[in-house]
Amino acid sequence: MIGAIIGDIVGSPYEFDRGDKTKDFPMFSQKSHFTDDSVMTVAVAEALIKTIGKTDREVTDELIASMRRRGREYPDAGYGGRFIKWLFSEEPMPPYNSFGNGSAMRVSSAGWLYKTLEETRHYARLTARVTHNHPEGIKGAESVASAIFLARKGKTKAEIKEYIEKEFHYDLSRTCDEIRPGYFHVESCRETVPEAITAFLEGEDFEDVIRTAVSLGGDCDTLTCIAGSIAEAFYGIPGNIKDECIARIPDSFTIVLAKFDDARDEVVTVRPGNFRYNEFIGEAANDFFEQKTNDSLLTLFGVISKRIADGADIFVPVYEANEGNEIIALSSNVDIGEIFSIRRDVTYRMESVDTEDNGKYIVAFTTVEELSKEEDVRVICCSMKRFFETVAKMEEISGIMLNPSGDYIILPKDVIEMLLKNADGT
Repeated sequence: MIGAIIGDIVGSPYEFDRGDKTKDFPMFSQKSHFTDDSVMTVAVAEALIKTIGKTDREVTDELIASMRRRGREYPDAGYGGRFIKWLFSEEPMPPYNSFGNGSAMRVSSAGWLYKTLEETRHYARLTARVTHNHPEGIKGAESVASAIFLARKGKTKAEIKEYIEKEFHYDLSRTCDEIRPGYFHVESCRETVPEAITAFLEGEDFEDVIRTAVSLGGDCDTLTCIAGSIAEAFYGIPGNIKDECIARIPDSFTIVLAKFDDARDEVVTVRPGNFRYNEFIGEAANDFFEQKTNDSLLTLFGVISKRIADGADIFVPVYEANEGNEIIALSSNVDIGEIFSIRRDVTYRMESVDTEDNGKYIVAFTTVEELSKEEDVRVICCSMKRFFETVAKMEEISGIMLNPSGDYIILPKDVIEMLLKNADGT
């Protein structure tokens, strides 16, 4: 769900065709801020979390109440004219047959909270119908939620594209290069959702999807919100981008995001995007073990610092009270050492390993290949920078052990602090 909010924030300065239709722009600037898209995304998520297992009538009532409550908290977020009337009417108004893209931009939580595609589509319909009960408005919400569901279940882009085309009859045959020249600001689902899905299909990783969506122009914050919501489920989100988002939203939004992480049906499939180029760490380590020179050691440290600066992610093992054999991976903001929950009925912990010199080190894996050398391990996937910063503050921990299977890398705390300073350019 945070992928939708990131898309909204990044796209906000370029709404109303204010961009240059290029992928070359600052991801975040002083003009980057959340809009109505984020407000309603949070409102819908809050309602769906509260009504899991309840009747459709109860879900609908809670959606209306949550959207009106959150919307009134942020009256200047940029709502459309008819939605403003619905939002501020003395008594809740009936839906107004809208086919605008608002139903698609706020639906992302429905793509995560349910066990089946049928359930996902059903609740997506409910989120749309409270205002956008036109068939195109409903279709927009269902298609986006379906794409998110399929992405988190590990489907390929080709499979997602085929399903959306078959079920919703959107034209996904045009490339972004074909769309871009004649595409301008429009607020309907039928002229926003296909373009957003196409940006997702062409993007090479989460950030590239966001940049591709912005480059199309049009109703840029909403288009990028939709594209970002699907990209999160497919790629995950680099830690540095997630941190920038959290810094730009109210604490009340962050609280809902935390509740959402606890409530969602299952963890996300790990994609290689956020680990791309992490293999350079292993290559530099191999060179060091072969050469054992100061130059090769400095090269290794330089590569690690560069990956931290690039917003790379890392795998960190966790342990459950009930021992299990499956490998679990997810994007998470959990601190090392905290007890936390992936599902509401399961708690996990992180542990250190002891070395012969009485050191205590937190283990981490830099790539899927390194992780696959271990058996019976559960992991979280988190920001490398955040992981290093957290370990550096742990009093009883000596440092980090990278890739423990084979020639592992020991990073004491003083080295960790040096790597973080290099990554920050200090």
